Amino acid sequence: MVRVKDVVVATSSRPIVLTETGCPPRYYLPSADVKMDMLRSSTTTSHCPFKGDAAYWSVQIGDGVAEDVVWSYPEPFPRVKEIAGLLAFWAEKPGVTLEVNGQAA
Repeated sequence: MVRVKDVVVATSSRPIVLTETGCPPRYYLPSADVKMDMLRSSTTTSHCPFKGDAAYWSVQIGDGVAEDVVWSYPEPFPRVKEIAGLLAFWAEKPGVTLEVNGQAA
């Protein structure tokens, strides 16, 4: 389960988990498991030499916005093709909490 500012934004029983050197495990969720109506497209992008180019979203919570806390690789490199179009959340950002099996991740 993913919460942003104590509001549930995603619940999934089918994440794809990637581990990266020096980073916590990343949980990539299907868009069907995310409240997409709460996401706002961002102009932020990034490039990972292992995964490719990422697009970002912010989460709208009432009158507030959690900036760039969601990302996805629309066309990842072939070695990580299974994350194509899935969404991940920055659990390290303020106000974002990620729980796996009832425990903070």
